[in-house]
Amino acid sequence: MKKSTALSRLGRFAALPALLFLLTLGLWAKAAPAQESKEPLRVIMIGAHPDDSESKGGGTAALWAASGAKVLLVAVTNGDAGHQTEGGGALARRRAAEARRSAEILGVSWRTLDFHDGELVPSLEVRKAVIRAIREWKADIVFSPRPNDYHPDHRYTGVVVQDAAYMVAVPNVCPDTPRLEHNPIFMYFLDNFKKPNPFQPDVVVDVDPVMEKKWRSLDAMDSQMYEWLPWIAGNLSEVPAGKAERFEWLKSWRSKSMLAWKDTANDLLVQRYGSQHAAQVKFAEAFELCEYGRKPSREELSKLFPK
Repeated sequence: MKKSTALSRLGRFAALPALLFLLTLGLWAKAAPAQESKEPLRVIMIGAHPDDSESKGGGTAALWAASGAKVLLVAVTNGDAGHQTEGGGALARRRAAEARRSAEILGVSWRTLDFHDGELVPSLEVRKAVIRAIREWKADIVFSPRPNDYHPDHRYTGVVVQDAAYMVAVPNVCPDTPRLEHNPIFMYFLDNFKKPNPFQPDVVVDVDPVMEKKWRSLDAMDSQMYEWLPWIAGNLSEVPAGKAERFEWLKSWRSKSMLAWKDTANDLLVQRYGSQHAAQVKFAEAFELCEYGRKPSREELSKLFPK
């Protein structure tokens, strides 16, 4: 009996180091906070031309970037036809340089898929390029024009992004680029076209805090803001010669289009920010949820967007 008791005690002493180790491990686990591995939100805004995403979503992109989100602006075409006296490769290079300066001001990334301006069609080649761009960026949210726009490049960009919405998760489509494990949320930029169906906002963002940054990002696109767009609109003679003067002119001229959100999204702004805040907002950006892709609730969508 005594021998058995001694052996039992010896066994308990032998197990003591292991018990102490487990106890220490448990105390360390309680004391050390769990390290969160939450990745930043990844957003891709896809426009037909250099300046499309910047005009429609530049303020929201800047707010997201300031909050730590990763934002990429993509021009499907290189803009090589968008000018009254210049064109081809030289214009494409000029517009790319402008877009990169603009992106730097907004704090985002930029790239072009380099298709020809004015010649975009919803081909398999374009669709695959868009699928790869979305996958490479590992996008959580994807923006595009709606497919009922006045410009064929805008219209077909919307169609191509819609066509990519399901395919980004299909492994055997573009197998050279790993598929997305989760389908992104797809959103539309604001427009004023009514047929076959009008824009219906699902989220609106107050961009007044970054509006000066957005204006400067557009000011960086000289070929568009002070040459091509005024020329095609018939008011090129109004553009001042001085840099400071034309910047003020740009804000005055483009403000009209920047206020289009009020026609459809003012009530939504009040819901999101409250009536007192909403009454003070001048510039906002509104977006519509696409029927394709992941379907977040209105509450989740509001939380995902900067505020």
